[in-house]
Amino acid sequence: MPIFRRREAPTPSPEPRRSPTRTGGGDHPAPPATPIATTLAEAGRWSLRILLVTAVVVGALWVVGRMWVVVLPALLGLLLSTALWPLARRLRRVVPAAAAAGAAVVTGLLVLGGLVAAVTYLVLDEVDSLSEQFSQGVEDIEAWLAGPPLDLGDDEVGDLVGQAVDQVQDSAQDIAAWTLTGVSTASSWALTALLALVLCFFFLKDGPRFLPWLEHWLSPGPAAHAAEVSRRSWTVLGGFVRAQAAVGLVDAIGIGIGLLVLGVPLALPLAVITFLAAFVPVVGAVVAGALAAVVALATQGLTTALIVVGLVLVVQQLEGNVLQPLLMGKTLSLHPAMTIVVVTLGSTLAGITGAFLAVPVLAVLTTTARYARELSVAARERATT
Repeated sequence: MPIFRRREAPTPSPEPRRSPTRTGGGDHPAPPATPIATTLAEAGRWSLRILLVTAVVVGALWVVGRMWVVVLPALLGLLLSTALWPLARRLRRVVPAAAAAGAAVVTGLLVLGGLVAAVTYLVLDEVDSLSEQFSQGVEDIEAWLAGPPLDLGDDEVGDLVGQAVDQVQDSAQDIAAWTLTGVSTASSWALTALLALVLCFFFLKDGPRFLPWLEHWLSPGPAAHAAEVSRRSWTVLGGFVRAQAAVGLVDAIGIGIGLLVLGVPLALPLAVITFLAAFVPVVGAVVAGALAAVVALATQGLTTALIVVGLVLVVQQLEGNVLQPLLMGKTLSLHPAMTIVVVTLGSTLAGITGAFLAVPVLAVLTTTARYARELSVAARERATT
């Protein structure tokens, strides 16, 4: 046997295989997420949500715009029915539903028509004296412009007045066209008002039957949610209309008494306008107060006009800090800044009508969003328990 034997190399023991970290298809380990990457991903998700919500809102506005001839009377009829429902509900105890609804609508028409007739009569009754007072007021304003601190001079003031008269004369054709457009608009408004009254009658007559009909055509889950949102929206709209009526009445009484004490002409018509303008929150009171100040300036002078402005500010502070929280409570808690933005947006989209309907529509949307949030919170609580 050989002395030297070849030594065999030892067989290496197999090393344990490392399982590679999978990263969506590659064999390289995924890098840890950085705060910037996480922020960008979250921003992308929120951007997608915002785009989807914007698309839905734009689509809804487009549909509403295409159906505005029907949507507007329906909204006006719904608001009128919320205002007249307490009267109709009491009348339903003694007369049939149709008679109660008809009596409530006729009563509302008589009240509104009486206010308009009273304003028209009082304005026409004081037209002669007002023309003299306005002429004297314009002369006083011209004298104030000609004196210090402006020192415009009589010639410059006369030139300004002459330019204004020439501009009006040059625009005679445009004024005639605007008049024809106004006649057409008045006809359209008459048709809208008639349709709104008819819908208001049916809302008052058949309103309690609406929810059972809705629950019949929807599945149990959506029907329950739709019924609850409808009830809450009806409550909010009714509270809004009654609260604004009370606020408008207090504003009208306060400003009307102040104008009577100061001897400002058209005190009662201006008080009625203040009451009607209260249904456009914040903005309506400002416009009515500005109109009262202009009348006071043209008829009584700058000092009286400044007193009227102070009176309007005091009444508005009383309204915003005492009456609104007391009457509305938590039913419709909207910040004044949000109200101004919504009213401005509504007036931009649909003029005076949009300004009038902006806050009620926002109230319904806020009620719906609050109900959806309650459902979400309840679902999370059930998931954690």
